[in-house]
Amino acid sequence: MKKFVLLLLSVSLLSACKNEPQGITTDIIKNPVGTGEDMDMPVITFKEERIDFGKITEGDKVIRVFEFTNTGKSDLVISDVSAACGCTVPSNWPKQPVPPGESGKIEIQFNSEGKPGQQVKKITVLANTSPASTIVALAGEVIRPGVNEN
Repeated sequence: MKKFVLLLLSVSLLSACKNEPQGITTDIIKNPVGTGEDMDMPVITFKEERIDFGKITEGDKVIRVFEFTNTGKSDLVISDVSAACGCTVPSNWPKQPVPPGESGKIEIQFNSEGKPGQQVKKITVLANTSPASTIVALAGEVIRPGVNEN
């Protein structure tokens, strides 16, 4: 009797697994997620994705500006600009939406105190784009004071 009940239970479980849920469509396959360029999304296009500040003396602070254009089809909204290092500080960027075709600037300050040698500082820009984050970089060489800069 136990074998019969187990067999009956197994058959009913297998038949239940066979049923497919109703109402599922193939929209995901027909309409895959694309980039902002092929959708009605904003696209942030930087004039330069890497700015070289050249050679500076340790302790100097430099400010560089990343210029961009919204080359997409809807308003660009930058929600945050951040850097991994506390020596690199985003100090100014548009807080209002940037319409399609319009441009803007992101100001970055780098403090070279205690940072001798080659430097590459990455800055992450979060916006309503696809993908949501864009990385730009600030690079250069920090020379110790009194060292020949040739």
